[in-house]
Amino acid sequence: MHITSLLNERSVTIDLEAGTKEEVLEKMIVMLGKSPKNLDAAQVRRAVLDREAMATTGIGEGVAIPHAKTGAVSDIMAALAILRDPVDFRALDDQPVRIVFLLVGLDSRVGTYLKLLSRIRRLITSASFRKRLLQATTPVEVIQTFREEEERYFEMA
Repeated sequence: MHITSLLNERSVTIDLEAGTKEEVLEKMIVMLGKSPKNLDAAQVRRAVLDREAMATTGIGEGVAIPHAKTGAVSDIMAALAILRDPVDFRALDDQPVRIVFLLVGLDSRVGTYLKLLSRIRRLITSASFRKRLLQATTPVEVIQTFREEEERYFEMA
């Protein structure tokens, strides 16, 4: 499974307005709800917030990758937000976040979920990739940026 197979124009936003980490996560869960896949938004919210309470998902360099495994989704789901203004995610480097990639996986597909999480982290730690994401002007451009990077770094079968 490829990152780009999880993203579409409804699950990507380039100008999300939010003042807090919780508000960012809430809006992104609403984005997931627009997917044709089924989810229980309340259970997803609980799983994501519980995971966030365990340890920050702000990995540094202006990026957060909130994630959780739950039985509340019919399949692995993702949303990506470029925030209008940086938000405090209690990141490892104490810097606010502008790029947020939310990944919600199934308990029964842990291997795929972990592989995707690793791929996301590998791509998003590249300064040039982050710069391209922040310069994107449409969700389609964000998805294309991910597609190009996936093709460059990972075998696309």
